[in-house]
Amino acid sequence: YGGLLTSADLANTDHPLISYTHDYVWETVRRCYLLMDNIDNVPGLSDSEKKNMIAQAKCLIAARYFDLYSIYGGLPIIDKTFTGLEGTYEIPRATAEETAEFMVGLLDEAIPDLLWAYNGNTIDPDAANNTGRWTAAAAKALKAKILLFNASPLYNADQGYYGGSSQAEQDHLVWHGGFSQERWQKALAACEDFFSSNAANGNWYQLNQATASKPAPEDYRQAYRMGYIYQGSKEVIHSTRVSTIYGSQGTYAWWNWVGIGRNSYCPTVEYVEMFPWSSGEPFEWDETASGPKEPKYAIVNASNQKLDPEGQLFYSPVKKDGRRTLQKYAIRDPRLYENAFVNGQQITLDWTTGKSSGDILELWTGGADAGQNIANTKGEIVEQLTTRFPTGFGTIKYYLGEEYHRKFMHWVYLSYDEMLLMWAEALAQTGNNAGALNCVNRVRARVGMDPIEKFIPELTSDKDRLIEEILRERACELGMSNARYLDMIRYKRSDWMTKELHGLKITRLQSVMGNWVENYYAYIGNDKDNGIAEPDHFKYEKFTLQNRRRVMWDLDPNSNDVKKWFLFPLPITEINKGYGLIQNPGWD
Repeated sequence: YGGLLTSADLANTDHPLISYTHDYVWETVRRCYLLMDNIDNVPGLSDSEKKNMIAQAKCLIAARYFDLYSIYGGLPIIDKTFTGLEGTYEIPRATAEETAEFMVGLLDEAIPDLLWAYNGNTIDPDAANNTGRWTAAAAKALKAKILLFNASPLYNADQGYYGGSSQAEQDHLVWHGGFSQERWQKALAACEDFFSSNAANGNWYQLNQATASKPAPEDYRQAYRMGYIYQGSKEVIHSTRVSTIYGSQGTYAWWNWVGIGRNSYCPTVEYVEMFPWSSGEPFEWDETASGPKEPKYAIVNASNQKLDPEGQLFYSPVKKDGRRTLQKYAIRDPRLYENAFVNGQQITLDWTTGKSSGDILELWTGGADAGQNIANTKGEIVEQLTTRFPTGFGTIKYYLGEEYHRKFMHWVYLSYDEMLLMWAEALAQTGNNAGALNCVNRVRARVGMDPIEKFIPELTSDKDRLIEEILRERACELGMSNARYLDMIRYKRSDWMTKELHGLKITRLQSVMGNWVENYYAYIGNDKDNGIAEPDHFKYEKFTLQNRRRVMWDLDPNSNDVKKWFLFPLPITEINKGYGLIQNPGWD
């Protein structure tokens, strides 16, 4: 946020999203080639086992290359091991296109020697323990992802993003030197190859669906959650792990997600606004409201009965015979409650049923959980740095409670829902809006939302608007996976990079003698103990984040000071080694 990143390569300081030198990329590549060089010397392995291991090693190399390709551009092509005794090394950066072709070539070589899915087309009794190893499905999914990135505007454009004068642009290390629609066609073909192969294998991979005959919001939430978190989920195409079970409490265990600072990221108003109403209708603030803006309306029951807003953004009380009951109804996209803690969300979650219960999160000023997270300082609303909910929201995805102890723990690398949205994007980019909408609506239907064109009819003909909605759906569906960041980069969205972000100050309202007055006290405690109904009236005020203010918010989105951040700097220590690295534009 401070914009202090440089090309200096310091082991104990901040690094780009994936470090060129400190995230074991090149160590992985070397070990994979060592395995391939020496596997014939291993006794007791059949030829098919050797081929499978070599294929998995090739997938690992391709995956690690893609981790860097997505944020650095063209890379040196390593296709063998080195002894360390060579006198000189000439390993220049390949072009962006050559780097993509290298990764795709490795995957194409690997696919014939891989199983489609463990537990899918094998009777190996130990197959469950192989979950997470590379499969043909994962290789084809990664191939599609690489080709989609390769076809995106960052690389596939009529002009280099920095103006064309840098050496990296002239050598086509950070773009392809021109636009070609064929790249989108290749991405589309790779997506279709995955789905046709999956169909030929009994549609082993699929979206996890709610099982109730009449799903409630918690059923949709459970389907979404178990789709990404359960290691046996057919929605997870490939995953990675650094520990065994959740209870082991390693650094990267889910329970320690907060311990390494991830919960301080905190969703913003802009992210929460991306999530539609529960029907699938896009969320909008009522621009005609005076004072603090309120939503147009809230859907409070399955019959779509509409009430006056009454300041409700996330839940509405269910009314019976004109009176409020103790029940409430979630009124937004179920994925919102799985990606962000919001005001009024119940804390206790049942692993088996997916139902929430118990006390609510009090994220209003003075509430039991928020306290003074958001305070008025010198007439301005400012978030506090030392609290868990400084934006009025908290992070929930991958941060789960005791009910996840002793469950197998993984991090999703490739998933079926992402494949559907990649397919949608490739279809839209090649002129098939109807096909793209079908893919998007399959993802939305899993959480009970209506087709998106019902609310935005122009999506059937407006390609640019449709792609914008696909990118928004990706942000909602793929939270905490770097999807939004990488979409910002590959679409060169400097307008996103310079857009001010906001928090939400929530004020509890209480009826006193027929008037609504502000209440800055907790509910849990005296109010709850004395039988006062759970608060359901609130005032909302947006405020610009100050303690987390980004340097780029004050810059021109069209300036090179912003555009240089489309790709990260290569370490100057590596450039000085003289094996052929050329620095990315703007980082000299």
